[in-house]
Amino acid sequence: MLPVPHTAIIVVAAGSGTRLAGGAPKAFVGIDAHSILRHALDGVFAAAPAQVVVVAPAGFEGDAESELLAAAGERADLGRIVTGGATRQESVAAGLAALWGDVETVLVHDAARALTPAAVIDAVAAAVDDASGVIPVLPVVDTLKRVDEHGVTGAVDRSELAAAQTPQGFPRALLESAYAEARTAGVEYTDDAALFAAAGHAVRHIPGAERGFKITTPADLERARHLLSAPIRSAGAVRVGIGTDVHAFGGEGDLWLAGLVWPGEQPLSGHSDGDAVAHAIVDALLGAAGLGDIGEHFGTAHPEYAGAHAPVFLARTREILEAAGFAIGNVSVQFQGNRPRFSGRRSEAEAVLSAALGGAPVSVTATTTDGLGFPGRGEGIAVTAIAMVHAS
Repeated sequence: MLPVPHTAIIVVAAGSGTRLAGGAPKAFVGIDAHSILRHALDGVFAAAPAQVVVVAPAGFEGDAESELLAAAGERADLGRIVTGGATRQESVAAGLAALWGDVETVLVHDAARALTPAAVIDAVAAAVDDASGVIPVLPVVDTLKRVDEHGVTGAVDRSELAAAQTPQGFPRALLESAYAEARTAGVEYTDDAALFAAAGHAVRHIPGAERGFKITTPADLERARHLLSAPIRSAGAVRVGIGTDVHAFGGEGDLWLAGLVWPGEQPLSGHSDGDAVAHAIVDALLGAAGLGDIGEHFGTAHPEYAGAHAPVFLARTREILEAAGFAIGNVSVQFQGNRPRFSGRRSEAEAVLSAALGGAPVSVTATTTDGLGFPGRGEGIAVTAIAMVHAS
């Protein structure tokens, strides 16, 4: 018999999933060979032992139990299925009513955040104290605007904003009293942190994870399938990717290349700073991990990266890879062009690029084309990068 835990995780899986249009309640739509709920429970049971209460839609309790037993393994005694209500708040309340008496900390987790790493679940549980709740968050990177039916009315300072994720963790006694107050007042809240804060309690935040995104639309489901389709999942397994980039000389200001500014050299044209070396490295890394390309993550649909330099691109790429379970091995990159004269600053460039990638080794070489092609004619620079990544 496993020891009785003092933490419980309520997995909310009772939503209909109308926007997903998957032909079944959202939690039972397949990502790959397994459902959204199964993947969520895999993460929950990979975390530290806790009572697990799955809140299922009426009529799907048996399906939910099958998924719970498959994910739980030897921890099956820690799991229980309850039937959800008409609203999310009613469903969480049903989960609260099923908690064991020894439970002191409650985590409420959306099954739709199916790929949330177990490390985030453990971090939330560890951060809860007797007086405050804890939520995982991600910084908001998009440029935000206030709008009305006629147009844009103003800008929003994103430095004060964060995107909330789950699980959200709370001291049990305070969460139960907050739910009782909300039920008496007849008020519905968008999430448990809002309900908890409305009762006068503090809510703190810790870093979330990119993989903790919520599967709401068909595009979200495709993203989850893409992340899970990468064939590498065993620790130490290696993948290699290649990236290329080409930029023409043009524009005003100084050249940015290989993470360095080159005063007096004509810049390369581009959406950001035109640093073709950095851009090729990004494509090589994303390609190695099977996570799309630079256009998907940093293209013109992301105006926040306009004018950004190499450390911003590379650090963000490293975060994307780490969230998907990959670590960077090394990167080798070569550019073709008549200028700038690179050899004297090679070590400086490699140090800047390596630092942005968390210390992963980066080697950069430069060559000419003996006057052939557009690099030889001095019209631009062409870059090829090769990157190695491995499962972390």
